This record gives sequence, structure tokens and C-alpha cells, in this order.
Amino acid sequence: MNKPLRHIAIFCGLLVLALLVRANWIQYAESDELAKHEKNRRVAIERYAQPRGNILVAGKPITGSKAVDGQDFKYKRTFKDGPMYAPITGYSSQAFGSTALENLNDELLSGSDDRLFIQNTVNMLTGKSQRGGDVYTTIDPDAQKAAFEGLGELNLKGGVAAIEPETGKILALASTPSYDPSSFAGMSTKDGEDEDQWKKLQADKTKPLLNRALKETYPPGSTFKVLTAAAAIEAGKVTDVNDPTDTPDPYKLPQTTSPLPNHTEGLPCKNATVKAAMEVSCNTVFAKLAVEVGKEKMREVAEGFGFNDGEVDTPIRAGKSIYPSEIDVPQTGLSGIGQGSVTASPLQIAMLAAGIANDGKVMKPYLVDELRGPDRDLIAKTEPAERSRPISADTAAKVREAMESTATNGSGRPAVIGNGVTVGAKTGTAQHGANNELPPYAWFISYGKNSDGKQVAVAVFVDPGQDIPRSDIAGGKLGGPIAKDVMEAVLLKK
Repeated sequence: MNKPLRHIAIFCGLLVLALLVRANWIQYAESDELAKHEKNRRVAIERYAQPRGNILVAGKPITGSKAVDGQDFKYKRTFKDGPMYAPITGYSSQAFGSTALENLNDELLSGSDDRLFIQNTVNMLTGKSQRGGDVYTTIDPDAQKAAFEGLGELNLKGGVAAIEPETGKILALASTPSYDPSSFAGMSTKDGEDEDQWKKLQADKTKPLLNRALKETYPPGSTFKVLTAAAAIEAGKVTDVNDPTDTPDPYKLPQTTSPLPNHTEGLPCKNATVKAAMEVSCNTVFAKLAVEVGKEKMREVAEGFGFNDGEVDTPIRAGKSIYPSEIDVPQTGLSGIGQGSVTASPLQIAMLAAGIANDGKVMKPYLVDELRGPDRDLIAKTEPAERSRPISADTAAKVREAMESTATNGSGRPAVIGNGVTVGAKTGTAQHGANNELPPYAWFISYGKNSDGKQVAVAVFVDPGQDIPRSDIAGGKLGGPIAKDVMEAVLLKK
């Protein structure tokens, strides 16, 4: 063979070798990624080729599958009480994808999960139709209903989160306004109903697709004073919640000339005790305590409760609540009353209440109790796990003393239940908009414990918008009754 032909032969051989290497690389190294690629239509066809597994609450399905006429998709997703459970299930749409538990457990629900290999093999050999596995949630249906209907009665934007303090089980996650995932679960067609519903949701200024209980964060306002009290006790700045705090009224934040106002003139905040200051929500006392504690210790305690953690997975990832790192002394004072750059989700505020109720132990919040195959065999179970201990049991007890006094004698009265249930609470309003020109947010944080020792921690957030006069916006008035109903649903079950 002459030299030019030899070069051509070698070159062609290298091309063939490159094709073989590439083909094998695609088949083995990239096969899994390509099989799950969002633009691989076969994935979507497989997802809706048979009934999906279900998401269950208290052992009962809140999802289903409905046979449809279509060349590719044989079934579409259905949802029971869709708007109430939307923050938990998310949606599963043939046209618009999936979110929340529908998305995170898609392989299990669709039946393609590797953990279902044996079951799928048996079904293939016996001729049985394939079906996905099921997701068992921790949600308490009565608590969820109380949270959703409580927000719905206000007809306002808001979110509610409820946690079992000892385990971290999420008992309720409600968000309003909401949406019905069934309304756009089918295949989008031009001028079709699913397409119309999707467009309406996208254009809706109230943003019903937002998960305000879990994904969104807001200034927590005076509910954060619970954390400030815990940090002050933990740092040794307060030894007894019944001791005077030597707080002047008015109180000027260091390095400023303007006095920090309390929310109402004439409150007994001068030299008030922590207990008395929490009852009437004195800005002056808690701002001064935050300055004395200092930003480093304040941030340390805040992070112990879950702030600044961008990976709070329930398994739906929560919005990152923020306690800022780069703040000066005046801003540290404002952080002590939940203003400035502090932000939190309702789930985060519920974690705060749960940690106080649970002797300073913060459990990892979780939404999925069990995963089971189509034959009901257990695939995975979530075991309660401690996340952190930001404060001691003694500190937690002192904060509970102040919160329980606030529920009995102060602004937390709307959440008092009776019937042998111990309640601790704290109201909150948070400034909204530049120079506070928008109506403030309303918050309520509480925990309850019945005579059998069962507990629940609740956080309620309400965004009144322009629909309620500013004078009527108060955490106790808007959030207190909802928190009470949720706690009663959990603690007074017959």
C-alpha cells in the first residue's frame, strides 16, 4: 500500500474508532441522563402510560389517575381537594411538567424507579399491568383543613406551617390563594382548557402558584422576638424573664439620633421584664437586647434554628430564611425585632416555635413518612433526626414561660384553647415596602401541648394587601384564630 492510501486508511480507521467510542459512551455513560432528559418525549409517554402511584394523607389517596383518549398519553393525573393540598403534591401536567412531591417522587410514582425492579419484572412475566409506588405523607388532614379554610375565610394571601416538635413531622402546609392541579393536568392543545387554565394562573396577579408556606420568605416582625429572647438568655444577658431589663423609653439605637418607637404609644416598656415586654411586644426592649447580645451570637442562635440554611429539604426544598452576616450595630438592633434584612418562611418560624417547645432541640422537618411499592411493601421510611440544639433546655423553659404568659395575659390570647391545653404564643407585624408605605404583614407563632403530652407548633403568615384597613392588621386578630384552629385539630382529636 502506498503512503497516501495508508494515511487515508488510518484516518478512516480512527473515524470508525471514534464513532464506536462515542456510541458506547452514549449507551453506557450518558444513557441514564438521556433517558431522563426533559425533552425526551418517551419519558413523558412512559410517565402517563399507566396509572401513577398515589400521594396519601392519613392513609387515603389525595391523587388519582384518569384514562384519557390520546395517541401517546393513556392517563392523566387527578387531585382530590387539589387547592388545599397543592403546596404538598405540587402538580403533574402532561404539558407543563411537575413540581413538589409529584416531581421529587416521579420515578416511584410512574413505576420506573429501580427499587421497583423486582415487582416490575414479576408483573411483566405474569402479564399484570405496571403501576407506580405510593408516597405516604406526614400531613394531618384535620390540621391541613383548618389551616387552609382559616386562610380562605380571610380571602387573603398567606401561608401556614405546623410541625410536631418531638419528631419534625410536618402536619400542615397551607397556602392561599391556591390552584387546582387537576385543571391543567392534561395535554395542552391550542385553545384547550388546560392551556387556558395555565395562562390564567400565570397571569393572575395574586400568584396562586407560589408556595407561601414553604418557598417564600418575608420579614418575620415581632415573632422574631422569641428568638431574640432565647439568644439573650443563652448569652447570659438575661437570667430571669421576670427581672427588669434596664431599657429606656424612648430607646435610641446606637449610632443613631432618632428614637425607636414601640408599635403603640404608652406601652409599659420602660425597664420592662422580658415576660412583660413579650406580652405587649416592646420594640425597645428586644432591640436593646439584640445590641447587647451582638450580631455574632444572634446569628449563631438564628442559624441553629435553621436560618441561613439553603438546603432545608422536606424533601421539597424550603426557601432560605436569612439572618444577615454583614450588619452594623443599629441594624443588629433592628434584627432583634425581626426587621431590617431578616427574612423567614412560615416553615422557619414554625421550626422556631417547635425548638422552643422541644427543650431547645430542633428536629429536621419532613413531609414524607414512607415510600411503598405497588404491592405496599416498604421501600423507605423517614426516621426523626435531630438537626441542632441552638439553646439549652433551661433557656427554652424560660422562653416558654414568657410565651405562655403572652398567651394568657398578652397579645397571644386569641390562641388560648383551654381543655387542659398549654399554649405559648407571640404575635407579629412586619413593615412592608420602602418607608413602610404598604400595609404590614401579620404573623402569629404558637405551640400547644395537651394533657397527654402531645404537641404541635404553628406559624401563620398573612399578607393583607390593600383589602384591610391598616388599623385592623394585627397578628393576633388575623393569625391567632387560625393557629388556634390548627392546634385544636391536632390536640383535641376524639
